[in-house]
Amino acid sequence: MRNRLRELRGELGWSQQALAGRLDVSRQTVNALETGRYDPSLPLAFKLGRLFKLKIEQIFDDDAKP
Repeated sequence: MRNRLRELRGELGWSQQALAGRLDVSRQTVNALETGRYDPSLPLAFKLGRLFKLKIEQIFDDDAKP
């Protein structure tokens, strides 16, 4: 699943550690999310949406082609 986390985090000048602290997850989790090695749970996806003030669909793309 592709996502814009690295881009969004960069726009705010946050490190992976800073984002992890705001989400109450490890820096390794943030890295895994950004590199696509880990898909977030639904609660974590909603937390990301609230944090960035975006809909989940504006952050994550499931690569599904119609």
